[in-house]
Parts: sequence; C-alpha cells; structure tokens
Amino acid sequence: MRRVTLFLNGSPKNGKVVAVYGTLSDLLSVASNKLGIKATSVYNGKGGLIDDIALIRDDDVLFVCEGEPFIDPQTDSKLPEGLSGSHTDWLTLNVGGRYFTTTRSTLVNKEPDSMLAHMFKDKGPTGVWGNKQDHRGAFLIDRSPEYFEPILNYLRHGQLIVNDGINLLGVLEEARFFGIDSLIEHLEVAIKNSQPPEDHSPISRKEFVRFLLATPTKSELRCQGLNFSGADLSRLDLRYINFKMANLSRCNLAHANLCCANLERADLSGSVLDCANLQGVKMLCSNAEGASLKLCNFEDPSGLKANLEGANLKGVDMEGSQMTGINLRVATLKNAKLKNCNLRGATLAGTDLENCDLSGCDLQEANLRGSNVKGAIFEEMLTPLHMSQSVR
Repeated sequence: MRRVTLFLNGSPKNGKVVAVYGTLSDLLSVASNKLGIKATSVYNGKGGLIDDIALIRDDDVLFVCEGEPFIDPQTDSKLPEGLSGSHTDWLTLNVGGRYFTTTRSTLVNKEPDSMLAHMFKDKGPTGVWGNKQDHRGAFLIDRSPEYFEPILNYLRHGQLIVNDGINLLGVLEEARFFGIDSLIEHLEVAIKNSQPPEDHSPISRKEFVRFLLATPTKSELRCQGLNFSGADLSRLDLRYINFKMANLSRCNLAHANLCCANLERADLSGSVLDCANLQGVKMLCSNAEGASLKLCNFEDPSGLKANLEGANLKGVDMEGSQMTGINLRVATLKNAKLKNCNLRGATLAGTDLENCDLSGCDLQEANLRGSNVKGAIFEEMLTPLHMSQSVR
C-alpha cells in the first residue's frame, strides 16, 4: 500500500495523509472529501500534472486543485504578510445572480470583523463557513446585487459611492446584514442629509382657496393641525371646516363665515375676527389671547350655541358682539373688552372676568356663579344683575 500527503494547490500547510488505491478518480474523490474541495487534478511538488495513478510513489507530496494552474507553494510562502495567496487570490461571487470578481484581501482587510471577512478569510474554496458554489465555481450569496455593489466598492477604496436610482435604505440594510460597521455610519448620515427639509411654512390664501374650490360643499374639509399663521382668510366661507389644533395666529378672519367650524384647541392669538359669523362654533380650550372679535355673531336662531368653554380669551376685544346663550364656562376673560355685548342666557360659571369691561352688556339670565368678577366693570347695564346669578 502506498500513502501520500495531499495539500491544497499553493499551500504547504494543513496537509492530509491518505492511502493510494484504485484509479486516479478514486484518489481525486478521497482528496475532495479530505480537503473539502471539488478536486479535478493533481500535481507533484515540481508542478508536474499526474494523469496516471501508476506515476505516484510512496510518500509523495501532491498538490490538489480544482482546475486552476499549479501554484508553487515555496514561492507563495515567501510573499510578505498581507500579500500571501490566502489574501490576494481572486474570488468570484454570485450575488443574487450577478457576478462580482474581487480579491480575498478586499473582503477581509478593511472590515476584519464583518461577515464577509469571516466567510473568506481562510484559504480554501469553502472556508470555515462551508460556502456553496455554483457550476462556474462562484460563491453563492443570496442578497440583492444592486445594494451589494456599493458595499464592495466601499471595501475596495473606502468611499461611499451610490449610483442614481439606488435606494440608500437598501444599501444600509445590506451593510447591517454583512456587519460593515464603518459603512453603516456613513450611510445613516447620507440618508439624513438626503431627506428634504420639513416644510412648516404657513398656508397662503391662494393655496387655501384652491383647496376650498376643489372640495364639494357637502364634504368636510379637514385642516386639523395645519399652519395658517398670518394668512388672510377674510370674507371666506369656512363653514363646518375642522381647524382643530390648527395654527391661526395673527390671521385675518374678518367677515369670515365660521358657522359650526371646529376651532378646538386652535391658536387664534392676535388674530382679527371682526364681524365674523361664529354661530355654533366650537372653540373649546382654544387660545385667542389678544384677538379682536368685535361685532361678531355667535347667536344661532336655531338654538345651536357657540361653545368657548375653557378658552383663553385674555385681553380680547369682543365689543358689540351677539353672544346669546354662549358657553364661556371656566374661560379666561381677564382684561377683556365686552362692552355692549349681548350675553343674555350666557354661561359664565367659573369664568375669570377679572378687570373685564362689561359695561352696557345685557346679562339677563346669565349664569355667573363661581366667576371671578374682581375689578370687573358693570356700568350702564341694560338689565339689573341679581345676586342669584353670581352667588350659588
């Protein structure tokens, strides 16, 4: 019985001692199993191709390959560290059906802790990961080729270059999958910089009129949370529109029709609503500090009452407004001007009326129980104010 020592082509290390028997095909089969490759040919130490089993002598040293030319192991072992065959030999990758050719050093050196480095750092077609190969000998990687290409180029030259039409988010996911940590940071910054800046600019009158014209009269236009700061919305038909939590500060809403509009928690500070129609309006907890609401109409003939419960109405000017039956419960009207207002049957329970000017108002049947009337002016009242209206 003869025995020989088998090495991978070009490598003087990690040899396997095997017995020689049968034919050359039997030896190649044994070599494939022992070395974990698909052996196709055998060379002696001088690079001679063995094509007959009879040419093999006892204790021969043979080098097995998969069809590539013979590599002298002595020449390969003299190369400087980092340029040895284990890190400079060329590899072909089949990534999602697309072929990429690169060197082992490209995959290993820049990111030594990455998945790609662990897959190909060991000499041998299968390495420690047991990489599968296709019929052409290319290593199979089941990932997207268009997202893999920028990663491979980054490992080659250290620069992130992504062609137009490639989604950076896809490249980022591939970088995370392969564990390319230094590239992940570059991609996150690039994605952040590529996002368009958030547009918080106010909606103009022209834009809003376009919305109004495109909306059927029976449909509710939802403007919840939108920014109309400083817009001129005067004399527009804004009935039933949802302005909940919208920014309407410093808006011009003079003569606008806001019948049954929802202004709950909206910001109306500093706005002008003179002569506006506010029948049945909902302004719960809205902020209208410093707004002008002179000669406004809150009175709905059908009995639908405007609701301003909990609203901030500090310093508002509501002189001459019609507010029959209005709900101002626990609202803040400190320093407000309500001269000559019709507040008949209004709910002012718990309302802060400190230093409020109520001269000339009609407060018949109004409920002021629990309200703060410190410093309030009640001159020239149209109807007497009974204690029962303000004392529980």
